[in-house]
Amino acid sequence: MLQPILLCNLLVEPGAHPRGQAHLSAASGLVRVDGRLYLVADDEHHLGTLAADGAGVVQLHRLLAGDLPADKGKRKKQKPDLEALALLPAEPGMAHGALLALGSGSRPNRQQALQVVLDGGGLPCAAPVTYDLAAMYQPLREQFPDLNIEGAFVAGQRLRLLQRGNKGDARNACIDYPLAQLRAWMAGGADAPIPQNIQEFSLGDAGGVPLGFTDGAALPGGGWLFSAVAEDTGDSYNDGACGASAIGWVTEGGTLQRLEYVAGAPKIEGITLAEDGRLLMVTDSDDPATPSALLSLAV
Repeated sequence: MLQPILLCNLLVEPGAHPRGQAHLSAASGLVRVDGRLYLVADDEHHLGTLAADGAGVVQLHRLLAGDLPADKGKRKKQKPDLEALALLPAEPGMAHGALLALGSGSRPNRQQALQVVLDGGGLPCAAPVTYDLAAMYQPLREQFPDLNIEGAFVAGQRLRLLQRGNKGDARNACIDYPLAQLRAWMAGGADAPIPQNIQEFSLGDAGGVPLGFTDGAALPGGGWLFSAVAEDTGDSYNDGACGASAIGWVTEGGTLQRLEYVAGAPKIEGITLAEDGRLLMVTDSDDPATPSALLSLAV
């Protein structure tokens, strides 16, 4: 069993938080840009960034105008549910790359993406650009009626999205899009990208609750890592108790090579590789009063 190390809780300056909290409570998606980490605060309208070693507090960068209701139920209903975060590589006109945050697609108001262009220091340098994912998600919804995109990462010339299963439909899937096709669509010169490949995965279960993808990260050589949790819920909308969490390894050819459980069953929602090869992870406890955490694993 893998033994995670707590690096820090994700604290913020209360004056910078839309509800005056001293912490983030729903971290999701994780990307490393040199010495900086980015994450999505999935029940806010913000990205968060902090030092890759966990030092200091999280700085918030607004993605969408306005603030969500303080009431937990109303906030859940209205939030854009930005669960996945990927780093797009540099291209002409975007010399230092960009972050792409994607909604889960689990409700009509949860199918938008936001691109945040980065400067040479790895910081946002322009207002976010919003994209409607309805056309891109429609073919996926036909295959997965309870769509729930929870992870995203770039591997070579592909953007990979991870569909998360649940007790109602335990199928997990890795969905590949040609990166060139995605960028042409984002530039306004093409139709919505079409999946190049959809590979379903069965991850097993813990106590009768199926494991479902929560994020992924590319490995050198073409393989990839994923995080998964066994959340006791029958659909993509309602939360449930997290009975287990795991990290898995997939080969370049798409074979599930290894899966190991994580001690303590933290609800891991975002992963990325540190510069030294450790796996960094952020958690979401589904409790506004409980801070999300930054963890590390030697993998």
